[in-house]
Amino acid sequence: MPRVSVVVPCYNEERTIAHLLTALCEQTYPRGEVEVVIADGLSTDRTREVIAAFASQHPDMQIHVVDNPARNIPTALNIAIANATGSIILRLDAHAIPAGDYIEQCVGALDAGLGENVGGVWRIHPYSDSLIARSIALAAAHPFGVGDARYRYSSKAGLVDTVPFGCFLRETVEAIGGYDESLLTNEDYELNARIRLNGGRIYFTPHISAIYFSRATLPELARQYWRYGYWKFRMLKRYPRTLRARQALPPVFVGGMISLLLLGLFWRPAALVFLSLFAVYFLTLLAVSIVPAARAGNIMMAFGIPLAMMTMHFCWGAGFLYSALTNIFRDR
Repeated sequence: MPRVSVVVPCYNEERTIAHLLTALCEQTYPRGEVEVVIADGLSTDRTREVIAAFASQHPDMQIHVVDNPARNIPTALNIAIANATGSIILRLDAHAIPAGDYIEQCVGALDAGLGENVGGVWRIHPYSDSLIARSIALAAAHPFGVGDARYRYSSKAGLVDTVPFGCFLRETVEAIGGYDESLLTNEDYELNARIRLNGGRIYFTPHISAIYFSRATLPELARQYWRYGYWKFRMLKRYPRTLRARQALPPVFVGGMISLLLLGLFWRPAALVFLSLFAVYFLTLLAVSIVPAARAGNIMMAFGIPLAMMTMHFCWGAGFLYSALTNIFRDR
């Protein structure tokens, strides 16, 4: 069987890193053919102590920790890959829990020639048991919240634009120059864009699955989606043909709403249009939130889910617009 190197970017993950390592320890793939390379951004909490304790309790697991002074994800991944020895690279996060057959399913999909990069679905779980954390998890797994990002909810296998994490031959990523360290977010999407531009295929299958913990609070979610939008523009500037409708809609919507709001300060009809559109938007979010809230057993989440979706939409769109505007003014 081919040797698999699991590469993990990590920084201050003392609460979750042991869950990941436990899941990797329990994989169906032969343990002797798996190594875990953790690129740690010089964590200031107990992350390294937790890793060391786990490694001492499981001496048959090959766990290596390397430093990532840059403290960003793409650099961490390149450092981890440079220190990896496997012919297959499997990228995971420190706050994810892969299913027991995750590695086996990934290697099987690669062996079957289904794609040059293969990945699966996120089973999104709340980071805590609070109402808003549970609402955020449902919003992050809902098509109305994330558009056509199939890896968050789909049960249909096939070729896609991107997959979370991903598993690929080492030679595939080396041939295209590794992860782009100038993009601090969207590194997976950008890597997959280059794979596709070089004739490769990205394959999604729900048979590959991992638990992913969403953000716990709205401010954390806001920062995350602002960052997503900001760096998405930077990536699209390089690869404009990769733009999708779901990515264009938030900045168009946010830009339009801001314009109406500002115009409404001087022209009453614009204010009325703004209020009407916002009412329709909010009521739509409320309507699509009722069923998931009822399934979760807490109807109050029908108000929390719209708040999470609004945070995602507006922060993603605003981050994208801010990135575009600063880019325009900087180029002048």
